Amino acid sequence: MSSTLSPGLSPTAGRTATVPASRDLVVDFIRVACMFAVVAVHLLMMGISVDSSGVGVGNPLTSLSWFAQGTWFGQVMPLFFVVGGFASLTSWRSLQRKGGDAGDYLRNRVLRLVRPTVALYAFLAIALWSATAAGVPGELLAVIAAGAGVQLWFLAAYLICQAMVPTMAKLHGLAPYRTLAALAAGAVVVDVLRLGLERNPWGFDSNPIGLLNMVFVWGLLQQLGFFYADGFFDRFSRWKLIVAAAACYLVMVPLTHSGPYPVDMLTSQNPPMFPLILVGLAHVLLVKAVYPVLQRFVHVGWVQKVMFVVGSRAMTIYLWHLPLIIAMFGLALILRLPFPEPASTEWWLTRPLFYVAAWALVLLVSTPLVRLELAPTALAPGAVRPAMWRIAAGTVLAIIPPFVVMRTALDAANATWGLVLLVIAVALVTGKVPDRAWKTPRLVSSDSVAS
Repeated sequence: MSSTLSPGLSPTAGRTATVPASRDLVVDFIRVACMFAVVAVHLLMMGISVDSSGVGVGNPLTSLSWFAQGTWFGQVMPLFFVVGGFASLTSWRSLQRKGGDAGDYLRNRVLRLVRPTVALYAFLAIALWSATAAGVPGELLAVIAAGAGVQLWFLAAYLICQAMVPTMAKLHGLAPYRTLAALAAGAVVVDVLRLGLERNPWGFDSNPIGLLNMVFVWGLLQQLGFFYADGFFDRFSRWKLIVAAAACYLVMVPLTHSGPYPVDMLTSQNPPMFPLILVGLAHVLLVKAVYPVLQRFVHVGWVQKVMFVVGSRAMTIYLWHLPLIIAMFGLALILRLPFPEPASTEWWLTRPLFYVAAWALVLLVSTPLVRLELAPTALAPGAVRPAMWRIAAGTVLAIIPPFVVMRTALDAANATWGLVLLVIAVALVTGKVPDRAWKTPRLVSSDSVAS
């Protein structure tokens, strides 16, 4: 996920003259639309009920007969990785033209993604320890903490994929189809092993094997974004794109309804499974099929303004939307506002109001926090870029906290040590100012400043 919508799209982007002709605004629109969808789904998955026994939390969507099938269209994370791949390859090629290398790229991505995450971890650690000290029941606090950290899996998965970009871009240039086939084969092999071991009589946990698909499944979807950037999908007519998307869904029917995979694509997310590749491919095919319509839409003034507001703080919004939604419901409980029965008609009718309130809160809180996301990543004058081992170590340390949350759920302890690791990660990839730069500034060349 890029941290900004565009360096060339200004806050007053109501005039197409402010948008570089080379920029694909449809990609920006897709990422912003996915953000709206993610907030909506997470809001709808929180059904709060209050009765004589206390406060209950459930997922009303699972009671809907059509929900599992609907995730074939509503599960947007595969498409997120595709458009992320498009942005990544574009950024990587631009950096190479300026003389940058893999270290420069990875350092920039770690800073963009991790600096706003540090603020979230600091808040969560303080909030969870404070709630514990205040005597909040452990079971209720565990549910709240787990809900506040659900979204963090994305940071681990995306950082893994970002670390792969320079290598996978090289492989894409040398053998694009073989690289794609190798990733697909890896995803299938991992699923076969995982699903086979689920049926073992020894109670062996197969999920660790499935975690390898964080490389193969998400990596393949990112690779599809490389094909998008190269114009591969532009070669086909609209009807061919639609037919190909329909074929993806047809293949999914036997895989899920009579095969080993779940119908619900949200349950296939962590660890990711092969059908998510088909979902992502179908989505990008449909996007390209309606591309002319979307292209006209994104040049409407108010649409570009919304794209800028949301896109320029996308990572901050993604990180904070769940804790803020939980806080919003908590405030409603304190104020003793009525809570309709989850999934009832009244509950559905009140969701738009809560959705608007959630976005108002998210935009309000993200306004001061977005500075962390938009802070420059370029080295300060006189600073030298850290060695590659420091950047690699910082990347690994940045992946560990959200990866652990993905596997075990968030709690006060891993929020605390996770914060420490994230701070160390940022420190490792931040440029160092050598002693000689202070003593003899005339020796510092502008060539030492990485873009």
